[in-house]
Amino acid sequence: MSLRPEQVRKISVREWSQQGWKIPEPNVKKRYFAMAHGCGMTGEYPFIPHAMDIDSIGVDGIIMPNMALCIKSYIGHEEGGEGVKLEQQVLVTETGVEVLSNYPFDDRLLGDAHNPT
Repeated sequence: MSLRPEQVRKISVREWSQQGWKIPEPNVKKRYFAMAHGCGMTGEYPFIPHAMDIDSIGVDGIIMPNMALCIKSYIGHEEGGEGVKLEQQVLVTETGVEVLSNYPFDDRLLGDAHNPT
């Protein structure tokens, strides 16, 4: 995920973008447009783009308690076909987040990040 759920708090979109996960170079071309966005029928405000995109597509704002967000992670290799996109829906609270998603990720999709050696 771009930020771990426990890192989400009252934070600016720009700060989140700058603190977020840095995409490895071979995966930059196939990145998803946002690390997180508001919940809704489609990607809703606020959009939290990757740091490399904040100046071209970002709109700054403040992530506040009671906002519902979709925190995303997508990885695809520029020489590969399909990629994997994982998402958690969270409610921002005064102390962090409440995870709203209730279906577990398949360990096979989490790779080394889930099972460090």
